Amino acid sequence: MRLVFAGTPDAAVPSLRLLAGGPHEIAAVVTREDSPQGRKRILTPSPVAQAAAALGLPVIKANRLDEAVTAQIAALGADLGVIVAYGGLVREPLLSTPRLGWINLHFSLLPRWRGAAPVQRALIAGDERTGADVFQLVAALDAGDVFGRIERPITEADTSATLLAELAVSGGALLARVVDELADGSAVAVPQSGEPTPAAKLGIDDARLHWSEPAETVFHRYQGVTAEPGAFTLLDGARFKLHELRHARDAAALPPGHIRSVDGRVLVGTASTPLELLRVQPAGKTPMNAADWWRGIAAEEVIAE
Repeated sequence: MRLVFAGTPDAAVPSLRLLAGGPHEIAAVVTREDSPQGRKRILTPSPVAQAAAALGLPVIKANRLDEAVTAQIAALGADLGVIVAYGGLVREPLLSTPRLGWINLHFSLLPRWRGAAPVQRALIAGDERTGADVFQLVAALDAGDVFGRIERPITEADTSATLLAELAVSGGALLARVVDELADGSAVAVPQSGEPTPAAKLGIDDARLHWSEPAETVFHRYQGVTAEPGAFTLLDGARFKLHELRHARDAAALPPGHIRSVDGRVLVGTASTPLELLRVQPAGKTPMNAADWWRGIAAEEVIAE
């Protein structure tokens, strides 16, 4: 089949590479325009644009799939559109332009977590399982019939960064399988079943940990916002980033937000059991081991806001 692929971030790259190495032709890759990156704000192609260039594939850069882009894609004569985290909506007439329409790889178990941040929201909510679906793109957000699914349990070792990286690979394999099934006519789609839940994009306020909540709730939020936007608390009014935490269920309770060194561990109190700080980043400094930070401040106790 002749495909057009749309995607932008790192999470879309495994899918692109798998499809490019398969039996189908990729007529073009659609991705968002170059954007400023890093402290020096250097204009940089998206990860998908870079991968497409390395694969020798034609690239269409666009932040909106407007009439001009629709005309470009229509001229390709694609049989199927494939989208993985492009970052923009596909509307009519583009939605119906490829012969078989568009399919979407989405990193959740639909209809749970429809929207921009499904992995992050699943972790924050404390879901026990997650996965990825490949579904038929329709006008309503993430509402189309599902062609295939993978599932796996969520563990305490997961963060949104590690989980998304894993699902990008396993989900890419699922996507490639569905494309093959659509090509040979064996694909079967089933309607979504259950109550939809929204997965709104995260903001910086979502990344602040609240020590007045139970340890499980705090830890789930840490998992969901690591590595982006990045978990933090406030110390003396300044943002104090928390790169790595773990449960300290065997430790005695501490008042919420109170940080102390107990038996060589840097612990912070919550509404239930403490959490252990493993890697932190004080304002204006680089990330460091929590034990090194604690020795440097030489305090008996500090209180996080």
